[in-house]
Amino acid sequence: MLYLDRPAWPWRGRLWSHLISDVSHAELHAFAEALGVPRRGFDRDHYDIPADRFAMAVWLGARVVPSRELVRLLRQAGLRRPKHLTRPAPPATPQTTARGGREAQARRRA
Repeated sequence: MLYLDRPAWPWRGRLWSHLISDVSHAELHAFAEALGVPRRGFDRDHYDIPADRFAMAVWLGARVVPSRELVRLLRQAGLRRPKHLTRPAPPATPQTTARGGREAQARRRA
């Protein structure tokens, strides 16, 4: 089943909803594609949906629930991916940032 909260999250002059699946990320990606939401709208375990797509998401079958219910449903399904558990990018080192990195320096030497 697919769920979303009401558009209440401001960003870049618009209001946004969160869309989740309690079945799988594959189901979520397929629904978002049908809704016309680009893959870049996916954030760890949900899609950010602009307010102008809210009515269409409901029409396509997403169920409207409070935001806290989204988190409960994700946890219950084992699909929750909190920020603190995502892997950060490796830190930059002087060798990879100075003058284009090791590869660029090797090409300049050749």
